[in-house]
Amino acid sequence: MTRTMTSRVVPPTTAMPVGVQRNRYAVSTSDSGEILLTPLATIPKRELLIWENDELRASLLRGLAQTTSARRDDLLEGDDD
Repeated sequence: MTRTMTSRVVPPTTAMPVGVQRNRYAVSTSDSGEILLTPLATIPKRELLIWENDELRASLLRGLAQTTSARRDDLLEGDDD
């Protein structure tokens, strides 16, 4: 069975109360009338490179792990005083 899907993005409504998460969905409909909602996430453009570049993301995660480890070591050294 082949399906022809058409998609569009449904933006959040402006009538939502403050503090309510405003989700965005891609809406796809098939020829038979089935509707598929796919949640979308928005990230800042300045962070996009990290998600697109596996080496950069791995390097960033290593750096974060080293920082966490160094902070833990500093805290443990401070307990001896």
